[in-house]
Amino acid sequence: MLDNFPRGTICIEDIEIGMTRHLMKQVTDRDIELFAEVSTDRNPVHLDEDYAQDTIFEGRIAHGMLTAGLISAVIGEQLPGHGTVYLGQTLKFLAPVRPGDWVRAEVEVMDMDIAKRRVTLKTQCTIDGKPVLKGEAMVLAPSRKFD
Repeated sequence: MLDNFPRGTICIEDIEIGMTRHLMKQVTDRDIELFAEVSTDRNPVHLDEDYAQDTIFEGRIAHGMLTAGLISAVIGEQLPGHGTVYLGQTLKFLAPVRPGDWVRAEVEVMDMDIAKRRVTLKTQCTIDGKPVLKGEAMVLAPSRKFD
């Protein structure tokens, strides 16, 4: 994985509107196989090329939630990072992600309630600049007051 900032924690007191973080990851066959094993989602559109060729995707695709998991990685590792509690996430899947694709997952701080430690994040995943997933997350950020 390639990310733009070190892993760790950004406390609510240091978060600013407009702050962004991202990572890039190439989705591999192994990622898809492992996700199928862990999630028990063995839909053949993810695992069987012959089956997938006869679908609207005309080939295998990664699980949508595997792609969404990259957003979770940015939130849990970078912004706000370690100690963050996920409160909610909306997702809109816009295009398929295929084995071999490089996905850029990015979050941007849109709003904050410092007293409640709540941060609203714009979330998206892109491939070569083309959006494949968009959404919004609400998280509870860590605070120096409680650490």
